[in-house]
Amino acid sequence: MRFLQRHSICLILAAMTAFHLAGGSAVAQTLTMPERWTKALMYVRPIYNTDTLTVRFMGDVMMHSNQITNARRGASDYDFSSYFSLIEDKIREADLAVANMEFTLAGEPYSGYPCFSAPDILADYLADCGFDIFLAANNHIFDKGTKGAERTVGIYRRMADERGLMFTGLAGNEEELNRNNPLIFRRKGIKLALLNFTYGTNMGLGSHWPRTNYLSSKQQIISALSEAEEEDADITVALPHWGTEYVLTHSSGQEETAEWLADNGADIIIGTHPHVIQDFQTLPVREMDGAKEVPVAYSLGNAVSNMSAKNTQLELMATLKVVREGNGDIRMLPLEFTYLWCSRPGGYSDSYTVIPVADFVGRRDEWKNGWDYDRMMETYRHVSGITGIKDIRQINE
Repeated sequence: MRFLQRHSICLILAAMTAFHLAGGSAVAQTLTMPERWTKALMYVRPIYNTDTLTVRFMGDVMMHSNQITNARRGASDYDFSSYFSLIEDKIREADLAVANMEFTLAGEPYSGYPCFSAPDILADYLADCGFDIFLAANNHIFDKGTKGAERTVGIYRRMADERGLMFTGLAGNEEELNRNNPLIFRRKGIKLALLNFTYGTNMGLGSHWPRTNYLSSKQQIISALSEAEEEDADITVALPHWGTEYVLTHSSGQEETAEWLADNGADIIIGTHPHVIQDFQTLPVREMDGAKEVPVAYSLGNAVSNMSAKNTQLELMATLKVVREGNGDIRMLPLEFTYLWCSRPGGYSDSYTVIPVADFVGRRDEWKNGWDYDRMMETYRHVSGITGIKDIRQINE
């Protein structure tokens, strides 16, 4: 558009010059347009190459005591390599992969529920798998007090410096808070803004820093959403840690919050915390220049954990695809979902393994114990029936 405007101005100036040279009289002038102008106007090149940005979101990465025990290979050696081995290619092929880190890296002694402290190597393993962004705003981030949170944010900083990792939802000082909350960055010519916050924390904050983002801090969230708009973010993703645990449908409070977030600038909302999958909804939002629809995935469930309660082993990977057209326009494609199953030791193998359900339908004989396969399929039928969420691939047993 700017190219056409620039050349139109040149033509107008040329016409005005011809009129002036004719003494201001209405004398017809024959203007010859340079050939390069003609070609430029007929074959305007796009500002951008058409491209698609793919972002994958995972639910709660947890570290229960049994996981620590199962992964221990020596006094200070741990092996988590089985966790995402079957979907590592999906994580790596995404332009960005996001994981919700529901634990602290507070150091030894390592511990599981109710006060989580995971081995440092877990964070490095996740980065090795291809995760680019860690979400740290959750109810367990202060499980080990101020010192535990300080050590956690220190490790994330080290990984940012050494590995290019990004994190949000936790900050050790004012500068870090301003830089990472919201987390704004550009990939493939598309500017994203991520805002991560939690309904609360199990342990109170012992000092002013480190800090996490709270849902109750409405003005802080509005400020972050406004900053994303001021920075011309193309897509703003709200990532709340919220909801009622173990319930497959969202609450009225979640919906009210989602509507509030959408009205204040969120383009997509992806939640965590309930430890089970919750339903999906699209909210219509009126804007000055028209209307938009905001997709809301209320809960992705667990990514990996030792939980075995009903529905807690089934989970979702959500895939967001954002297209940048040749003229610079940005549009989101419909959110895609992939059903996953967290198999515990004794099920598929002797360790924890995240299994893409669609890929393993009909492969019961590959399980160490077939009852885990049967439970996976039964849970899938139950949860998908209640939530109405479909896998990107058709799952038929």
